[in-house]
Amino acid sequence: MKTVSKKYVIKNKDQNAVSEPLAPIYLTNPAYNFWNSFVSGIATPINKMTSFEKMTLLDKGINKNDLEQFKLKAQLDYDKLAQALSVTRATLISKKKNEAYSDSVSEKILALTDLYSYGYEVFENVGNFNSWMFVSNKALSGKTPFDIIDNQFGREEVKSIIGRIEYGIYS
Repeated sequence: MKTVSKKYVIKNKDQNAVSEPLAPIYLTNPAYNFWNSFVSGIATPINKMTSFEKMTLLDKGINKNDLEQFKLKAQLDYDKLAQALSVTRATLISKKKNEAYSDSVSEKILALTDLYSYGYEVFENVGNFNSWMFVSNKALSGKTPFDIIDNQFGREEVKSIIGRIEYGIYS
């Protein structure tokens, strides 16, 4: 007997089948918003999200309202955000509140918020982490963490340093 469940097809009920029970929740429930969770700290922080959850956010698009929430928590202005995202300031401010950024800009925003989310978790204090991002670091040859987060490799290096801090390794 064949059974069809949305996009997933199960040939025989006796066989094991792949189940994706969370996918419909993310795509259909507008109240399930990780951006609000990240900013308010209620549910799953972005750094704890699976790749699938992050891809779902990108499919929906990151809008200016999402960026504004991050901007407030990170205490960054548009000039600093533009520097960290390697985009122009005009790219960031030209959108309306609910208008989504392009896929590439959305992906950069998500990567940056992922880094900050991890930092907030490790430092256990938003203000301390925000300040740390602008303090010269010997592990970065005297540069500040913020100076190098404008590309994937810089974000990875900063994430590595945060990981060392998490495990008590001098950085």
